[in-house]
Amino acid sequence: MKNSRSIDTDRMIRVDQAGEFGATRIYAGQLAVMGDRGPHSAEITAMAQQEAGHREKFDALMSRRGVRPTVLQPLWSTAGYALGAATALIGPEAAMACTAAVETEIDKHYSDQLDLLEADGCDPELAAMIEEFRADEREHRDLALASGAEKAPVYPLLSGVIRAGCRVAIKLAERI
Repeated sequence: MKNSRSIDTDRMIRVDQAGEFGATRIYAGQLAVMGDRGPHSAEITAMAQQEAGHREKFDALMSRRGVRPTVLQPLWSTAGYALGAATALIGPEAAMACTAAVETEIDKHYSDQLDLLEADGCDPELAAMIEEFRADEREHRDLALASGAEKAPVYPLLSGVIRAGCRVAIKLAERI
């Protein structure tokens, strides 16, 4: 369902599915380190389940529309898990800082996509999915901040590095 004016919805779907997949891997890494009794484990488990639901919906959309996944999926699996585990090893606030950083970038990414889709009036199905998921990602970010993300060691540096990594991952997943 591509619009003739250069909106590549296949690219949007591919990168969004990759992002949701990466999020599930981040949470898996965090839970592997923190277990189910660590600080914020219940919140992380709930967010992980929500991200898994997002991924399932993007997987189904990809299948229906014949959109190929990014070839970087194995990299996102390893990198996401490692990021989650590393931030959890630093501590529960660092795990929350990771969530806050990732979700800040995803909020911006989804907002940019919605602006494009709404301005062009194309693909209301995709726009509705993105709008729903953006609301969830904002809740995750707000929960992470309320749970002490900004108390993480070297929070500005940690957040900045993770956010920059997200921006690079988004650009790569769109294209490859």
